[in-house]
Amino acid sequence: MKKILFVINSMGQGGAETAFLEFLKKINEPEYEIFLYVLMGQGEMSGRLPSNVRVLNRTLSSLSVLTGRGRRRMARTVFLAFWSHGGWGRKLCYIIQNLTEMIKRKRFQISKLFWHVLSDGADRFDTKFDLAVAWMEGGSAYYVADHVNAEKKAAFLHIDYENAGYTRAMDRACWKQYGRILAVSEEVKNHFQIFYPEYAKMIHVFPNYIDQDRIRLRAEEPGGFSDDFDGMRLLTVGRLTWQKAYDIAIEAMGILKRSGWRVRWYVLGEGEERKKLKKKIAAYGLEKDFLLLGAVENPYPYYVQADIYVHATRYEGKSIAVQEARTLGCAVIASDCNGNREQITDGEDGILCQLTPEAVADSIAGLLMDEEKRKRFGRMAEAKKILRGQGQILQELLGG
Repeated sequence: MKKILFVINSMGQGGAETAFLEFLKKINEPEYEIFLYVLMGQGEMSGRLPSNVRVLNRTLSSLSVLTGRGRRRMARTVFLAFWSHGGWGRKLCYIIQNLTEMIKRKRFQISKLFWHVLSDGADRFDTKFDLAVAWMEGGSAYYVADHVNAEKKAAFLHIDYENAGYTRAMDRACWKQYGRILAVSEEVKNHFQIFYPEYAKMIHVFPNYIDQDRIRLRAEEPGGFSDDFDGMRLLTVGRLTWQKAYDIAIEAMGILKRSGWRVRWYVLGEGEERKKLKKKIAAYGLEKDFLLLGAVENPYPYYVQADIYVHATRYEGKSIAVQEARTLGCAVIASDCNGNREQITDGEDGILCQLTPEAVADSIAGLLMDEEKRKRFGRMAEAKKILRGQGQILQELLGG
């Protein structure tokens, strides 16, 4: 029996984690023994793991990394990792070097500051695996590269690498340990190749798998909007992070309201930017118009009840939320950026716009005025084929 280890940063409620669960469901061959190690040891989707997956964590918490209790648990995990397996001086130097670089770039990302601390201080296992797969960039990629004994190693890429804030110094040459690197889209592949041209021959495109039939069934379940608003509804699904450009969305909403539109914008997701965004919402007087509903277990009824799905982000890998919106026949407006371009054909099955408040507001207003176009975009999006992962991927990785 082949021993396959997957390593993931957390089991939080995000697109990469959702895709991971769908991927695991497709592995039912009896010749594989599936192991999982969750680097941060927590995440609200931990309870959804298939029964055939053997979790190697001594404890795996269902706490979200975005709640107060979850953040305190995560801080404790980082603290313990710093003191585990020695190398304190090296770990401290790594933190200082990357903090200095972040200050220079004027972009502080606390998770990336501690990825190697978590990796170097995580549990180690004596088992030799036939294949070890890092499902995400950062900590899981570093851990598999440096601390896993495996015959073959592979890694997945889900983001526009450079725009996400990674650097060569941060990576410490981890990618040379991998035999294959799998990008979720052509754009993710191309941008990684620009960043690391020496690994061009190792990179292949492997789209995220989503279960469209399950999404459509779950969209029919009770749920969705609970207010009595009778105007037009905009929806965005995604974590409250700088990447998702909610600051631009709030300003766009301000323009729409000043123009007299009877519209509300709803956001499903949680994240570290909540307090900052709430302040901006209040500053624009949009407390009743731009609503942060938090993360929900079943977002699909919201998609089908919304008039327009808006995905105005700074960069993407290949958004699961956009794929879900298309599956459910939503009219989609997305920013013209890496990742979104590969999913939306401008004017055919959605709109690509510049990421400015004015451009986002103009695109929304134009689509609000044209019901026939909204319906046409929805029909085209729903009919457009979404590429799925190949069921033979493990055989390919083991044999490649």
